[in-house]
Amino acid sequence: MRKLLLAGMLLLLVFQAHAELKLPKVFADHMVLQRELAIPVWGWADAREWVNVEFNAKKYRVRADKEGKWSLKLDAFSAGGPYTLSVNTKKESVVYSDVLVGDVWLLGGQSNMEWALKNTNNGEDSIKIADYPNIRLFEVGRNLSLRAIEDVPEAKWSVCSPETVANFSAIGYYFARQIQADLDVPIGLLDINWGGTVSEAWTSDTALKTHADFQQKVQANLADGPKDFSNPDDRKPNNWPTSLFYGMLEPVIPFGIKGALWYQGESNAPRAYQYREIFPLMIEDWRSHWGQGDFPFLWVQLANFKQPKEKAEDSDWAELREAQTMALSLPNTGQAVIIDKGEANDIHPRDKWTVGQRLAVAAKKVAYGLEVVHSGPTYKDMRVEGNSVRISFDNVGSGLVVDDKYGYVKGFSVAGSDKVFHWVKGRQDGNEIVLDTSKIARPVAVRYGWADNPDDVNLYNKEGLPANPFRTDEWQGITYGKK
Repeated sequence: MRKLLLAGMLLLLVFQAHAELKLPKVFADHMVLQRELAIPVWGWADAREWVNVEFNAKKYRVRADKEGKWSLKLDAFSAGGPYTLSVNTKKESVVYSDVLVGDVWLLGGQSNMEWALKNTNNGEDSIKIADYPNIRLFEVGRNLSLRAIEDVPEAKWSVCSPETVANFSAIGYYFARQIQADLDVPIGLLDINWGGTVSEAWTSDTALKTHADFQQKVQANLADGPKDFSNPDDRKPNNWPTSLFYGMLEPVIPFGIKGALWYQGESNAPRAYQYREIFPLMIEDWRSHWGQGDFPFLWVQLANFKQPKEKAEDSDWAELREAQTMALSLPNTGQAVIIDKGEANDIHPRDKWTVGQRLAVAAKKVAYGLEVVHSGPTYKDMRVEGNSVRISFDNVGSGLVVDDKYGYVKGFSVAGSDKVFHWVKGRQDGNEIVLDTSKIARPVAVRYGWADNPDDVNLYNKEGLPANPFRTDEWQGITYGKK
């Protein structure tokens, strides 16, 4: 009897120790795997158990470690499919079907990236024709954690169709549709975002501990142990530093990607000078964790928003746009400027088609190396010439365009050494802009589009991309003259 009891206990322990063969939810039917890249695959099994993987007529084998974790890399493949990915041990097997190989793009940020296709201009019409089986959609459910977790609680892959795309990111959909049409490769979209969030929530503790403003907060998070995010006393728990990096993003790393698209910054606008440091920190943090080198990272500059003001003032939104532009100093980065597509009364511009198109143009240059004009005019130099200031630009493409039937350039202000800015008239002279500064003694600084909602900025290149807002000074607390 005693022996039978001991045998039963041992058998129970064996069953308790058994770990189910499984992979993270980012591996599923209908997924897209990144082309031309050694494809990371990982999961869990019994401790020290051999795991066999087969994909596209090639076989691989790896042994789980003592904790049951295993990982390997498949060979790099060209775009194609559908294929089957099978994973098995002696006891179990997992099979994923309808797998494509193409380009995978991560969609990150806050509500404007999250914004559903059904809620956009012409969204219902777009949904009706959204039958694109070579575009695949992966959505991660909202989740918070201050510690690394094995997997996200909720996520799924689906084939793009009128039935699946209505609630999906409009920007991601329009971007994918353009890239897929131009390059003729399958596109996978990893939709991992949450409205109203700050960039530090999407950054790891390893990175944030290097920044003086977040060291104490991160250390406190680590010391407190697991956090109950249901506590009603917390403000916006989804804005806790690191909470979304570990709760939603880190569990899909290092799933192979082509690059990342990012639309965020509204929630960081009151801390624009800090954003100059923590936004690049986040980008480098993601790249470090992914282990794919400097993968392409593209973002949307903040749109114009709030009521235009008769008298120009300092603007935290303008400062945040400036911080975003500064991040272009990082390699393989691009920016979609939409200073002309915002809405005064709504922080969520409904024209997401233009945003997707401008991101696609940036991707063609930064990620795919195509010779396209991917940016609007950017400030190059200013020269004082008597009673005028002449502004020259980079990225003029086929030439500058002023969108005004009378040819007037709008949105420029100029200051002298007194730091008082005055609105000025301007005109186009070839690929330069000449500003009338006859009422300003010794002009020293120029600003363009420098407001929450700059009034009728109308400078473009012939490719239709708007000029990037800029300033030539670094003053704070300045005053402006009347318009």
